[in-house]
Amino acid sequence: MQNGPAVRRRKLGAELRALRTGAGLTSGEAARLVGWHQSKVSRIETGASGVKPADVRLLLDAYAVADAQLRELLIVLAGSEDGGGRHHWWHAYRGVLPPTYRDFISLESQASGMRTLETSVVPGLLQTPEYARAVTRAAVEGLDDERLDALVEVRLARQDVLRARPPLELTAVLDEAVLRREVGGPEVMTRQLHRLVEAARLPQVRLQVLPFGAGAHVGITGPFVIFSFLSTSDLDVVVLDHLTSSLYLERKEDLEAYTEAFNTLQIHALSPEDSLDFIAAMGEGA
Repeated sequence: MQNGPAVRRRKLGAELRALRTGAGLTSGEAARLVGWHQSKVSRIETGASGVKPADVRLLLDAYAVADAQLRELLIVLAGSEDGGGRHHWWHAYRGVLPPTYRDFISLESQASGMRTLETSVVPGLLQTPEYARAVTRAAVEGLDDERLDALVEVRLARQDVLRARPPLELTAVLDEAVLRREVGGPEVMTRQLHRLVEAARLPQVRLQVLPFGAGAHVGITGPFVIFSFLSTSDLDVVVLDHLTSSLYLERKEDLEAYTEAFNTLQIHALSPEDSLDFIAAMGEGA
């Protein structure tokens, strides 16, 4: 398990190494093409040192990589701060967001798919403004109104990935406790349940409820997120969120274990159709 930046360096390095070998170049030849020492290329490829977005562009040009989506993804992994558009909007909040949260958002903005188990709260991508405010206030002590407003703005801005072209494909398994926990009061919770019903009808969103009747399950140890990327599965990553940090799992065996766990949770959860009815009934007070 590693923190976000370390995982990003390793994944970026591995992908650049694969692109170099695919272009039929040795590390020395690649270094000469971009005017570097061979050791710099080696350090980048092993993840031993970071790399600037401009340097990534140089390497991608040297390797004749024309795939725009792949280029953008690798530049984001390098920590690009010079881009415009939705992929880089979070840089305006650098003074508010901790590095681990910025790292999560950058991966989320580039992912093609997101599978998440939630055991306590509604996924951030589906929260109403009032619910997001109540959750943020409870989770982060001592927030003044200005910083609270900024964090809620970030939570809502993240939801643009569901309206992008193409949109992020969100698959979420929600423990019944998520729906029963009254966050922000009855009125806020009712509106949040209605929002979930609306979201569940979107083609890019798949919601399943894991009812209390399912008993103990593989996800009882805590929530997790699996990010998938269209350009290359080698960049897929599992994120485990903790109170003060996030941990990223990148090994193939970890990805396989969490994917199997998520598939098992889906089997034990209500179907999307029954889940929609379940959430709707709760929203109507049935």
